[in-house]
Amino acid sequence: MSEQRLNFYQLFRINPDSSIEPLRIVRIGGVQFGPGVRFGGGVSFGGIDLSTHIGRDFSVEEKEGITIILGIY
Repeated sequence: MSEQRLNFYQLFRINPDSSIEPLRIVRIGGVQFGPGVRFGGGVSFGGIDLSTHIGRDFSVEEKEGITIILGIY
């Protein structure tokens, strides 16, 4: 599938305890995780602290049911 541009909130949600949780299975730099995995600020996946990119758009590609994050706008 071709590259798409999705917003943070299409990929993740912010829980009442301020933790971040993916809405689908995602992969960042070889690290894969999905719904049920909760993390807070300062936690990096593939060298990216997602808490610093809340609200931003992401360049993604869908492959075999996994959303691969390619970059951040």
